[in-house]
Amino acid sequence: MEKVVVLNQISEYNAANNHTTLHPLVSVIDFSKASVRDWGQSVNRVKFQYGLYCIYLKDVKCGDIVYGRHTYDYQAGTLVFFAPGQVSEFEPPSEPYQPKGYGLVFHPDLIHGTALAKALPMYHFFSYQSNEALHISDAERQVVLDCLSKIEFELNQAIDKHSKKLITANIELFLNYCERFYDRQFISREHVNLGVLAKFEELLNTYFLSEKPQNLGLPSVAYFADALHLSPNYFGDLIKKETGKSVKDLIQNKLIDVAKERIFDGEKSINEIAHDLGFKYPQHFTRVFKQHVGNTPLQYRHLN
Repeated sequence: MEKVVVLNQISEYNAANNHTTLHPLVSVIDFSKASVRDWGQSVNRVKFQYGLYCIYLKDVKCGDIVYGRHTYDYQAGTLVFFAPGQVSEFEPPSEPYQPKGYGLVFHPDLIHGTALAKALPMYHFFSYQSNEALHISDAERQVVLDCLSKIEFELNQAIDKHSKKLITANIELFLNYCERFYDRQFISREHVNLGVLAKFEELLNTYFLSEKPQNLGLPSVAYFADALHLSPNYFGDLIKKETGKSVKDLIQNKLIDVAKERIFDGEKSINEIAHDLGFKYPQHFTRVFKQHVGNTPLQYRHLN
């Protein structure tokens, strides 16, 4: 049986975890204070529908999270991030367990009109898949707990004109540290990242040697991310860290290189080449080519 849990209200989330609501739009959760979880023998899957921003640091093995098409073995010492509108599924253990760890949950209304609202789209890890969770060291864990402690300190103060600014500033500080830790993880997992980069280059090369451009159109970031079992944002950030260029730039560069080679083939018209590369309209191909090369495809053929 599947159970659906909708996370929309801070007060309801606090009540479910034995916490007092100190602020209607944000809470720091110590899961060790929550009651023992017992989903029952009949529940084999729990679906969470997020209306809140939720960040979890778990300290106990408590089942697997399924996000998208991928399952993540949710081990202790990892941080995962969820944003409003996302859905995850949880495979609970068959036996009751005591949850442990910490969580930061906040309502979208908390950040309206703040610097954090403008910065939040830059934190791509909110749309990473669960199998791209942040694995933190003991020292990094302490930084995380310090940040949560600062937020909790503010929640225990009487709400005044400074509260919103200080709470959101500390959340932003916390997210900035997470961004740093992800950068460290990209570096420490360099051997894995290089394997992803090599596989991406292989997929990109074979894309234009196949009939995919005619059937699927121009290659997209989402296509390669899906082929590599990564979320588009995580894939994009990984490639950027390794090459200094965006995935879109690398795709575009490859597209132009292939186009240059095919333009030398006098047996095909420019319109046919545009179609073979995945362009719906030859004019679009001409515009893109001229933007990158400085000449139209026809001019380039005559010049060379």
